[in-house]
Amino acid sequence: MSDNQSSVGPAVVRLPRYTKTDQDEILGHGVDPFGVAAAGLTWLPKKEHFGIRHGDRLVAHAGLLRLPVAIGDVETEVVGVGGVAVAPDMRGQGLARRVVTAALDHARTMGPRHALLFCRPALVPLYQRLGWHPLDKEVLVEQPEDRLVTMPLRTMVTPLRDDVRWPSGPVRLFSLPM
Repeated sequence: MSDNQSSVGPAVVRLPRYTKTDQDEILGHGVDPFGVAAAGLTWLPKKEHFGIRHGDRLVAHAGLLRLPVAIGDVETEVVGVGGVAVAPDMRGQGLARRVVTAALDHARTMGPRHALLFCRPALVPLYQRLGWHPLDKEVLVEQPEDRLVTMPLRTMVTPLRDDVRWPSGPVRLFSLPM
């Protein structure tokens, strides 16, 4: 067994960077690999990257980024999770669970009390199985030219500590979405 594999399959590794070429290696060269282009949003790149390689090929990724947010009257930070991808021919093997779990393990060391992600409605059940909870409130996000828009995708959150609950109140991300 090689250094990058365990008895349950290839290990999740921290990636020093994640490029468009890496994304294409996982998802192919499609115009809209995440199925979110219709939302018309500008997205932030992630700063921390986790991946799974199968042989020499990158087959899964999850990225993280600390973001300022207001929940009700409280300004705080969340760890944004984004760029979650699994190669189509490798789906159904638990790779999304493994790469997101590894990313969240790191997120717990970053300070914020919650992680937040945006996803297409079809992916809500997957993230619920991973312990995420959909928000039933609109979330405002920033866009270029000082525009503030309602996030058209489903917003989901998960605690990064056992003793925290998501506060009530309207949610505003003080940045582009991740």
